[in-house]
Amino acid sequence: MTPADLRACCLGLNGTSEDIPFPRSPGVTVFRVGAKIFAICALEEEPLKVSLKCDPDEAVRLREAHPEIVPGWHLNKRHWNTVTVGPLPARMVRELIEDSYDLVAAGLPKAERLRLDRP
Repeated sequence: MTPADLRACCLGLNGTSEDIPFPRSPGVTVFRVGAKIFAICALEEEPLKVSLKCDPDEAVRLREAHPEIVPGWHLNKRHWNTVTVGPLPARMVRELIEDSYDLVAAGLPKAERLRLDRP
């Protein structure tokens, strides 16, 4: 998966946006659903890594099964994983992105969640 693929995957989900909110880290891009972050990455860095929200039990399982998945860097390590994209199948990375999006979207107010379900 390339940086362009990762960006397209994140922005292809309903109600998402992209911005660069950290003045001290201008190369760090965040992807949001509503106002909440579901993915953080530096699209220009190699290897390409993305931090994604994850169910705590699933996060531990993924870390044990894949050396490319580690606790979230500078994030709550119980709820976030940092994924080195290249070694993993693109399908798996897409599924991890979608899972992160779903977890974050589930925490949005009901009115916002309902707007996401509209075509």
